[in-house]
Amino acid sequence: MMNELLPDLDDPRREPVRAWLHAHPAPTHREMAESGYVAPHWPEPWGLGADPVQQIIIDDEFARAGVKRPSNQIGIGWAAPTIIYAGSPEQQARYVLPALAAEEIWCQLFSEPEAGSDLASLGTRAVRDGDEWIINGQKIWTTGAHYSQFGILIARTDPDAPKHRGITYFICPMDAPGIEIRNITNIAGARSFNEVFFTDVRIPHENVVGEVNDGWRLAKVTLGNERVSLSTGGVLWGAGPTALDIIEEARQLHIEDNVMRHRLAQLYIEHTVIEIIRQRTLTARLRGVPPGPEASIRKIMADEHGQRAMEVARDMIGAHAMVVGEPDAVVGKNIRSKSWYSGYMFSKALTIGGGTGEVQRNILGERVLGLPIEPDPTIGLTWAQAKRGNT
Repeated sequence: MMNELLPDLDDPRREPVRAWLHAHPAPTHREMAESGYVAPHWPEPWGLGADPVQQIIIDDEFARAGVKRPSNQIGIGWAAPTIIYAGSPEQQARYVLPALAAEEIWCQLFSEPEAGSDLASLGTRAVRDGDEWIINGQKIWTTGAHYSQFGILIARTDPDAPKHRGITYFICPMDAPGIEIRNITNIAGARSFNEVFFTDVRIPHENVVGEVNDGWRLAKVTLGNERVSLSTGGVLWGAGPTALDIIEEARQLHIEDNVMRHRLAQLYIEHTVIEIIRQRTLTARLRGVPPGPEASIRKIMADEHGQRAMEVARDMIGAHAMVVGEPDAVVGKNIRSKSWYSGYMFSKALTIGGGTGEVQRNILGERVLGLPIEPDPTIGLTWAQAKRGNT
């Protein structure tokens, strides 16, 4: 799909990008952030207001020049867009460019032990004390908390309000006194997740994004951007190989098994459909519309596609796929290196993180298709009946 959309090499729209790269052959992250090339679809002054084709051109020219953008997934993908959407001018001036330049890394402080899929049931409390808020509670599955400078935090500020109200959105300095971070090792052996504990943590009122008690609305904006961010590029939430990489590897291995060839063809179809939805998402952003239902649709498809892609690559490679050795010990692409084992194991988390597939389907069914809300089967039952599973 990308190749079909990619303009010719002599397309005049490529010239400004080439000129900038010629003038900045080894650009710093700050230079890229100030140029608007880190997130070209964003509005000025942070981006270029680039349309989907311009974005494809920019991506292609940067790839040809071997120039990589700053890496700050949560800061660029989730936090900064929400601050641009609802933050004060002072917050935008303070936080957006450093996030774009990856000078300040961000994490997301949303999920809790008792509030994962039902995030609005969160229990972390924020109580106002003059010009500060005092935070107490716990977050979990916080990627990158141990090396982040800031976190986007939602906490309950009105315990008497309905659960989807009375929540406020904060910018949280991760070095604030009272924050304790405990690392979690995942199934693939990586130490990226964390538990975060808040004990009388004080956050200035100026760090409130938007209005007090309006944080759930902003959390949905963030989650919409998260679902877009988690379903870009490679099949592992934007990282790892793409379906096209796996298909190219299959060509080199001369796969002749008809069942495997059918699975590869299905991967290509899924990849193409997801890419078309990505273009729709980019167009919506250009109109200034926050990610809508297409974000949930795309996340459902991309997560399940990622799991299937990694399973296909595992089966295609054979037993060696599950051998943990030195990086690139076997000649071949990244799906045959040490990263393969951890990538395959990590793929099991794709349909959980950022909103489970079941939650995304409920969102689509209730908010897009207008289907009735699924009744709670335990309502009206005694505890004993519910325990036995009687209806």
